[in-house]
Amino acid sequence: MKKIIVIASIILIWGCKKEEKTPTIAETMKTYTIAQMMDNEAIGGGSFSPDKSKLLISSNRSGIYNMYTIPSTGGEMVPISQSDSSSVFSISYFPKDERMLFRMDNNGDEIYHIFVMETDGTHKDLTPEEGARSLFYQWSQDRASFFYGSNKRDKRFMDLYEMDLGTMEPKMVYQNNDGYDVNVISPDKKYVGLSKSINTNDSDLFLYNMKTKELTKVNENQSGNSGQDFSHDGTAFYYTTDDGSEFAYLMKYNLEDGSRAKAMARDWDIAGSYFTHNGTYQVTYINEDAKNTIEVMEVATGKNVDLPTVENMEITSVSFSDDETMMRFYAGGSFTPSNLYVYNLETKEQKQLTNVLNPEIQAQDLVKAEVVRFKSFDGLEIPAIYYKPHQASEENPVPALVWVHGGPGGQSRQNFSAFIQYLVNHGYAVLAVNNRGSSGYGKTFYQMDDLNHGDKDLKDCVEGKNWLAQQSGIDGEKIGIIGGSYGGYMTMAALTYAPEEFDVGVNLFGVTNWIRTLKSIPPWWESFKDALYKELGDPYSADSVRLKQISPLFHTDKVTKPLIVLQGSQDPRVLQAESDEIVAGVRKNGVPVEYVLFEDEGHGFVKKENQITAYSKILEFLDVYLKGEGEEGTPIKDGNL
Repeated sequence: MKKIIVIASIILIWGCKKEEKTPTIAETMKTYTIAQMMDNEAIGGGSFSPDKSKLLISSNRSGIYNMYTIPSTGGEMVPISQSDSSSVFSISYFPKDERMLFRMDNNGDEIYHIFVMETDGTHKDLTPEEGARSLFYQWSQDRASFFYGSNKRDKRFMDLYEMDLGTMEPKMVYQNNDGYDVNVISPDKKYVGLSKSINTNDSDLFLYNMKTKELTKVNENQSGNSGQDFSHDGTAFYYTTDDGSEFAYLMKYNLEDGSRAKAMARDWDIAGSYFTHNGTYQVTYINEDAKNTIEVMEVATGKNVDLPTVENMEITSVSFSDDETMMRFYAGGSFTPSNLYVYNLETKEQKQLTNVLNPEIQAQDLVKAEVVRFKSFDGLEIPAIYYKPHQASEENPVPALVWVHGGPGGQSRQNFSAFIQYLVNHGYAVLAVNNRGSSGYGKTFYQMDDLNHGDKDLKDCVEGKNWLAQQSGIDGEKIGIIGGSYGGYMTMAALTYAPEEFDVGVNLFGVTNWIRTLKSIPPWWESFKDALYKELGDPYSADSVRLKQISPLFHTDKVTKPLIVLQGSQDPRVLQAESDEIVAGVRKNGVPVEYVLFEDEGHGFVKKENQITAYSKILEFLDVYLKGEGEEGTPIKDGNL
């Protein structure tokens, strides 16, 4: 009898162990501070040194972006610049020596200058003209010069210059009197691919012969066109077009006889294509459902190269050394920041150079986005990117936010966002809506909001809110709206024209007075101004009546829900006055309003200290006014931090 009891006890114990459950992520996950989340390092670029022993990159590990080098075999990053005010972004190593090019503006004013960093650590402004904006275009094929654009002659237009690396003296090679955009220069320096915007979707494409001064139109019909590259042998010009198609495809234009042939087409937009330095490979980017798909084709065989793989991650960008034996690439996803890798095309060896995820953060605590689609008010299918917190459940429904991208015409993509992950980690679901008018889903969809902003695009966002409210684990009574730039406008449009739909609004440097914004666009947008007017309206015409109707500033009396506004005072696109005035107008209603102003930021916040302040203020605001936790704080009255 005693033996039977013992056996029964063992069975009982074994049965109990079998029923034990593995803890869920929601039970083991940690909640992170914004400082921890922003300590995920952001890196970009990756130019090989001439001997391929190092790469030149940009990183925000110091709190703002600076230049660093990192050994291509792995090792510690070495700081090259040590700016503590304006961000420094690397451009490239010089092709034949270890000098470096970089660009810098003044605290976000977008007046970029191009600098050279000498090998002795000194640097020089190569484009020192005050108030002039300069943009690097490309190295020459012979690697003896580089091409860049500058508006020093006329603030409205970017002229084309060639900088000789021996003398470091620039020479104007194309005077841009008609508002063209420079796309690409041919290897023999004979042709320049130019485009001119017709509207925000369509543009004409031209080839300018720098020897004969002849200008030849490339596209046959009105369509969206963009020059991509010239073949290595100089016989063909490649460009993307959506002529006769919903999505952009790649065309080959014969420079000798002007004949055209379709070179490549996919089910999504071909976003870009270029040849490596010696013409061995052609690299093509496809915007596939809001993420990059990359194809690298061996030109001689027409076959695609097998790219390296990184478990559970997507390769987001690639570039090659000049001798085409080494490739650097980034791999990441919506749930993890992108790391830098190098890949030897001859030995097939790959090496991870960075580990940018803050070691204090458990990778499993971050949320992988899901692409979803919902029907809008008129039956149109709207794509969106959905982040659902691990802690959301039927028993624990969470508040949510509709996230609206910038633009107009932007796209929320399946990329890592420390800010979104911070909100999700703290129990807020996020639905990044790609409302009608967003890019990446065909030109018909892209044009659907023309001269219609604040109406059907807003209704798409409202339907996004309705979709959220029906999802398991979401508290349908606690849904706000958030966005920056055009997304900030949509936030204010929602609180103004659909005041009962959303419970709170978060406006990051959003347009609130379209008339002023369209009249005060930066001078270097001159070539794009007419296109903007065709999409949004001409503020100097009868369109001004409609523009006033859709500008939230003139209807602030309708706002009834709590609002937080964030702005950079150096912003050249959305002026500080936009935010100053919307805050003053809404406060007259007795509505809770908080205002966060950064004196040293432009259109978007790039300094880590400011990002930490901004995003923590937003979470505090949401916890009080959307989640309903804590006490209502006193609004920041002077708007300064």
